[in-house]
Amino acid sequence: MTIDSSSPVSAGVSPASSGSLLDSVKSRYSEGARDVVPELCCPVDYDASLLEVLPQEIIDRDYGCGDPSRFVRPDDVVLDLGSGGGKICYMASQIVGAGGRVIGVDTTTDMLELARKHRQEVGDRIGWHNVDFRRGHIQNLRLDHDALGAWLEAHPVRDVAGYEALERERARLELEAPMIPDESVDVVLSNCVLNLVDPAEKPKMFAEIHRVLKRGGRAAISDIVCDEDVPQELQDNPELWSGCISGAMREDRFLQAFADAGLYGVEIAVYQSEPWAIVQGIEFRSMTVTAHKGKEGPCYDHGEAVIYRGPWKSVVDDDGHTLHRGQRTAVCRKTLGLYESAPYADDVIAVRPLQEISAENAPLFDCSRDSLRAPAETKFGAARADVAPGTSCCDPAGGADGASCC
Repeated sequence: MTIDSSSPVSAGVSPASSGSLLDSVKSRYSEGARDVVPELCCPVDYDASLLEVLPQEIIDRDYGCGDPSRFVRPDDVVLDLGSGGGKICYMASQIVGAGGRVIGVDTTTDMLELARKHRQEVGDRIGWHNVDFRRGHIQNLRLDHDALGAWLEAHPVRDVAGYEALERERARLELEAPMIPDESVDVVLSNCVLNLVDPAEKPKMFAEIHRVLKRGGRAAISDIVCDEDVPQELQDNPELWSGCISGAMREDRFLQAFADAGLYGVEIAVYQSEPWAIVQGIEFRSMTVTAHKGKEGPCYDHGEAVIYRGPWKSVVDDDGHTLHRGQRTAVCRKTLGLYESAPYADDVIAVRPLQEISAENAPLFDCSRDSLRAPAETKFGAARADVAPGTSCCDPAGGADGASCC
């Protein structure tokens, strides 16, 4: 799809405030909840078996650009940012099983009504009811808008004192009853929604993803990205913004935003080769990114190392550690644990020390500099007597104890 900046979809460009952008997004997706709006999505190949329980109304009014549900595991607690009509939530419900839980967050009332309308019916078809939909902004997952709205109904704001009481209640809800508590989610999903958030709010949004994830949790985000910076005149167009164009992040900056929020192992899992749209020569395409949480905490030296397998001559991780192919790079216990799990596990060989260092005796490790482990530190296994010069190890009489070592 190619869009000229003078086409009707982008006519009437004028500077847009954050408020007008949000209003445009809400209006466009409210329309999308009532009627099918094809230009809000691009073709996605979903698992057909997970769609069988869904009403056609939800399938028709889904506006995604990827399938982050494929990164969900059994028994996960799942959070879907910008859950819309609930399609990804209901797909995830089938994957996590009765032991898991799925939470969808959206700010568009019409979309939430569509998702909630079918909750009982879809749950009955699946065989369990583990999906909940909440109203709020994905850049502030602490504030439950339904809870605040209920308080407002009982305490209408009529004067300054009423406004101050509202602000106090808002702060109380965020502190005492957050919509999504700290470290409560195994996996955060999103499908073509993060680009709808105002640029000034995007760092807070990524920080919220980090906050709600459990240690060891992960994010799987599908979104529209661009290969060049979006010029200001396109950013100021609410129509293009709500159409997933103007708010798209540049590919490299989208990846860096995960790392800046404290996540690690940031990886492009899916990259759409053909652009979904071209506007003023800028390519916009779908990309799915995965990232992990768990590198927080102190570093202690247990004498451990890792050997990078290759094929690259060297690689640098998100904390600045440089691993050179074939060399025993010193790492702290925490970093070793990260390397032994996804997405690094297949790329490194863990090397334990000959002498185990207990937690009580382990000194602090300086993760700000790279160093190698001497082989003498990382030899392990059963010690064996030296072989006498000129004697074959494979000779039954060659070993020091008269036993063959072959």
